[in-house]
Amino acid sequence: MTPLNKITKTTPYLYFIVITAYWFTEINRTEGLSAYPILLFAIPFLWQIIKPNKTLNFSLGITFVCLSSYLIIGYLSKVVYFNPLIFSANNTTFFSLLFVITNFFMAMWIIKNSMRNTL
Repeated sequence: MTPLNKITKTTPYLYFIVITAYWFTEINRTEGLSAYPILLFAIPFLWQIIKPNKTLNFSLGITFVCLSSYLIIGYLSKVVYFNPLIFSANNTTFFSLLFVITNFFMAMWIIKNSMRNTL
């Protein structure tokens, strides 16, 4: 049971590292060298996996809950203005909804991990 607990504690950090790597590769294809600062976003999450810090964990959780809430509001305002025919034919809308919901869920998971006594 202990290896499963270790994996579940690191899942949100791995998620955000993977999202950062994906974002980097997509921007790197078009922009080139200017995409490398994006990799800096992965450093706090990697640090949490290597050497957990409760304060950093809580601040990452709060920051990404706020950013995810902003993404949800932006997504909902975009969906309201869509034509129903475009909405049903657009696959990007579904994937962006999945991305927004997953970001919020992972940020809440980070906060839940920071509320525990041990990391």
